Amino acid sequence: MNPDTWTYLLAAGIPAALLVAVSTVFVRRRRDQADETPDPTTGGANGSDVLTAPPVAPSATTDPDLLEPSVDEDLVVPDGVTEGDLDVQLDVPAPVAGRLARLRGRLARSGSPLGTRLLAVLSRDHLTEDDWDELEETLLLADVGAGPTGDLIEALRTRVRVDGVREPGAVRDLLREQLIALVDPTLDRSLNLAPGVDAAGEATPAVVLVVGVNGTGKTTTVGKLARVLVAEDRSVVLGAADTFRAAAADQLQTWGSRVGVPTVRSDRDGADPAAVAFDAVRTGKASGVDVVLVDTAGRLQNKAGLMDELGKITRVITREAPLSEVLLVLDATTGQNGLNQARVFGEVAGVTGIVLTKLDGTAKGGIVVAVQRELGVPVKLVGLGEGPDDLAPFDAASFVDGLLEG
Repeated sequence: MNPDTWTYLLAAGIPAALLVAVSTVFVRRRRDQADETPDPTTGGANGSDVLTAPPVAPSATTDPDLLEPSVDEDLVVPDGVTEGDLDVQLDVPAPVAGRLARLRGRLARSGSPLGTRLLAVLSRDHLTEDDWDELEETLLLADVGAGPTGDLIEALRTRVRVDGVREPGAVRDLLREQLIALVDPTLDRSLNLAPGVDAAGEATPAVVLVVGVNGTGKTTTVGKLARVLVAEDRSVVLGAADTFRAAAADQLQTWGSRVGVPTVRSDRDGADPAAVAFDAVRTGKASGVDVVLVDTAGRLQNKAGLMDELGKITRVITREAPLSEVLLVLDATTGQNGLNQARVFGEVAGVTGIVLTKLDGTAKGGIVVAVQRELGVPVKLVGLGEGPDDLAPFDAASFVDGLLEG
């Protein structure tokens, strides 16, 4: 090959090689950029963005109560928390057993004078009618209620007269015994979280509906209850059926995200709450979770329209799965007004258990007795403070001990 040929090949080959090298770098850079582009079905580059799954297909039902609950384009049905959420540090809820131990201490530190006043009167050398009247007044002011107060005074009168109790230790033991009997330790206070069965014979999650009036801490209670269930190694889906309060769904979703629990919600204010509740239950069934917790809007017991809507929510849910629990959240500081709330909610929603919030810091712990006597259902959970794990199963003996140590 002559020198002119070599010169030609070198002149043509060098640009070609440079072109191949530049093309290779460009292709690699485009590939790297593509890898960093969020996939619309999986979220961001790190999988940390929680996106909306497609709306669930509407149920083939003609029940007018359902109002095509799943066709709302604003409905957010999350896929759930995945291993891709690597940059999210989940909370570890406190064990439930430890909360039981804290119940007594919290009540004792609340400064409730109920137990102190009762013990002071009963320890007097000679009990006059005025003393018994003082005992009765103390119990009534603590919202124990007229009926339970009469029963307790009569039992104390009999025991003091027959046994001649006077020593401080014996008086305390007597009062503790009678108060525990009044709170009734025989009631079943466990949550019914067994799987249900739908009309087609298929297994369903336990469905817990949480109801109550405005300001009782209902949405917070749902969030705290989710933490209780996660601490017990149960899988949970939250349903944000309070669509009237703008921040309710955001608040509930925040509670759930802290412990890796997904929330079914609508991004449209004023959406049909029955539709959200329905899809939350159906999402729970499809996901195979253990429990679905449904939060509802706070309602005044004297607003017929809102109470009718609550009845509709319960009817719609039961088309998809049976209700396992209907928990009524009551503010312990509302006193006897809580009985009116409990009465109406019991008629509309079939309440199966009571959650008493703000029980610490109030002298009106007697509402426990009154509301149980009124509805015939037990207090199952109590809120003892503002911390995320300050929701505890109710225990009659710990409750009374806390009152007597206050």
